Amino acid sequence: MTPVLRRTDPGLAALGPRRDGAGVGPLILDPPEGLRPLRRQVFERIRAAGTLPRVQVAKDLGVSPASVSGAVADLIETGLIEEVALPRAEGDTGRGRPPVALGVRAPAHRVAGIKLSDREHTGVIVDFAGNLIARDTEAVLPARRSLAELVGMAANLVDRMCAAAGLPRSALSAVGLGVPGFVEAGGRVIWSPVLAERDVDVAGAATRHLGLPVHVDNDANLVALAELWFGAGRGLADFAVVTIEHGVGMGLVLNHRLFRGARGLGTELGHTKVQLDGALCRCGQRGCLEAYVADYALAREATTALDWTSRDAPGQTVLLESLFDHAKAGNEAARSIFRRAGRYLAVGLANVMNLFDPSLVILSGERMRYDYLYADEAMAELARMIVAPDRPPPRIEVHAWGDLLWAWGAAALALSEVTDAALRAPRAGAAA
Repeated sequence: MTPVLRRTDPGLAALGPRRDGAGVGPLILDPPEGLRPLRRQVFERIRAAGTLPRVQVAKDLGVSPASVSGAVADLIETGLIEEVALPRAEGDTGRGRPPVALGVRAPAHRVAGIKLSDREHTGVIVDFAGNLIARDTEAVLPARRSLAELVGMAANLVDRMCAAAGLPRSALSAVGLGVPGFVEAGGRVIWSPVLAERDVDVAGAATRHLGLPVHVDNDANLVALAELWFGAGRGLADFAVVTIEHGVGMGLVLNHRLFRGARGLGTELGHTKVQLDGALCRCGQRGCLEAYVADYALAREATTALDWTSRDAPGQTVLLESLFDHAKAGNEAARSIFRRAGRYLAVGLANVMNLFDPSLVILSGERMRYDYLYADEAMAELARMIVAPDRPPPRIEVHAWGDLLWAWGAAALALSEVTDAALRAPRAGAAA
């Protein structure tokens, strides 16, 4: 069976200011609840629902109302949740106390999410309930920058957003920061195309510079977090996000949680090998999937297909757009480049499906505008490479989010860390 591919273009509104009461975070439908403290279970249910009556919390968790009341009282006392008045039912005369539910106390914490790349930097500030407070985008020239320079650029972006929101930097509880490349648990970056140095403690340097806790992750993981907290992955236990832009990345969610591996270096799909002694990848190795699918790989082939010398070729963005236009106009050499890249992408997706059997694979990133990468022939090739061909394959969706998606994922990273810290300190209070 050929995988069914669906393209969605929900726009930034779906990852921008939430509808009141929409909720954020994973919709954990059937987890091993007993493994997590009741206080955390209660908070996560309320956060995911947006607003939820006490009786419904107890019903959802299968515990007594008295148990829920104790946890709720503690969460209210520590400033993490609050009572929210609900609209009266139609025909209600308005007598007596209006119905109330529980919701996350939005001002309890504010966090920033930052994505740094070699083309542009993006950022958002959100409150504890996931509402957008400020956002910013800054175009940059492609370059490998020193750690100090990159951290300074992140700080400038944070300060511009704080100024736009009328907040001091100290009003933030944490910053989530995403960079492309290999990022260890704890925020040490082994290699990144945006950094001149290798094996540097980005999280430590950014924390010292900003005077705030900074949590760093691979940018592809941020897209998975954005889908898990705000998008199509909220109600799914297992799904994968494959990003195709300046590189190829993957974020993997297993049992409602982002999978990072023992050192945080897992799921580097772009650097799995698809050809022995193959094309040179920007990581320095050969034969990586990225070296056949990413934009620099397409641009490398385009100069030959369009009969341009390296001296005459325009910038990479213009070159890629021209290559795509030529392919659409019938240029067979240009089409063959995209078809070849689509076949290699099919190999990578088949490996993901055969290894993890996710319920959904989301294709994301700027290069998904190039529909040759997921054309019918590429999907048919994928179908031939996955196991159990007589069973329905995982769904594949193309999500055409805007560039702020990465920053929203970084904000989700910061919200997750702040939530964990707040729930470990039951009497610590909350930021005003």
